[in-house]
Amino acid sequence: MKFNEEVADALASKKPIVALESTVIAHGLPFPQNFETAQNLEKIVRENGAIPATIAVFDGEFCVGLNENQIKRLATDKDIRKISRRDLPIAVGKKLNCATTVAATSFIAHAAGIKVFATGGIGGVHHGYPQDISADLPELANTPIIVVCSGAKIVLDLPATREWLETGGVCVLGFGCDEMPAFYSRKSGLLVDERVETASEVARIAQARDELNLQNAILLTVPVPENFEISAAELEEMLNKSLALADEKEVRGKEITPFLLAQMALMSAGKTLVANIALLENNARIAAQVAVNMNEVFLKGIYTIA
Repeated sequence: MKFNEEVADALASKKPIVALESTVIAHGLPFPQNFETAQNLEKIVRENGAIPATIAVFDGEFCVGLNENQIKRLATDKDIRKISRRDLPIAVGKKLNCATTVAATSFIAHAAGIKVFATGGIGGVHHGYPQDISADLPELANTPIIVVCSGAKIVLDLPATREWLETGGVCVLGFGCDEMPAFYSRKSGLLVDERVETASEVARIAQARDELNLQNAILLTVPVPENFEISAAELEEMLNKSLALADEKEVRGKEITPFLLAQMALMSAGKTLVANIALLENNARIAAQVAVNMNEVFLKGIYTIA
């Protein structure tokens, strides 16, 4: 594991840190938006009092905290491999350059001692293939970290994904909402386990989880900012067309989610891309506030309101 100077100092001096994934840079957003967004997410985390730790694999090393050249390489190099937890020994053994998914990022962040991780949307159960379950879900069931997201990606079977989270013992919180967000949409009809209004509430719940020695993640779901929301009806129409095209082209496995998201971006004339960036930025802001409050709770025993 290799830390950049900023993250190494934050770990040594026990400053709040927010992990950020790299798959969204390499495979989730087009260039130059991916590079600009990656830099902006780190800026937002700093502005809200925490240290950003974007995570990727370079030459087989788990890199926790990247420099500008590494981020640009993720954004532009077409040979960057997308990896989940199962691929980590391959990445290390073959000294590969890789972008990490939610599962792989959660594993590395937890191993590094980072308690909070911000992303866009988690993986889940795929439409029409109930046996096709993202490795993100079992990772969340077995890794005690806080993952801040806007629910599962809209291209997934959201009811089945929500059911899996319940079965896996993953505590789902709604930040100012009673329903788990549906990525680009603020509502899904799927209830969260508890609504929270402040970052300090989240920190206290995380502290209680650790005192109970529970090993599950806490999924803090944050709705996309209202002015960037896309209606459920519009999303359903685009998704159905994208799914039909994926079947026609026989797109399967780990390629299907980026394929569907790219098709929806085309169909919406870029509206879904703008919404994706907006929710990523908002989630980074909330995650930084949570990390700051957790730092107070775990190190000083003081609850602060954010």
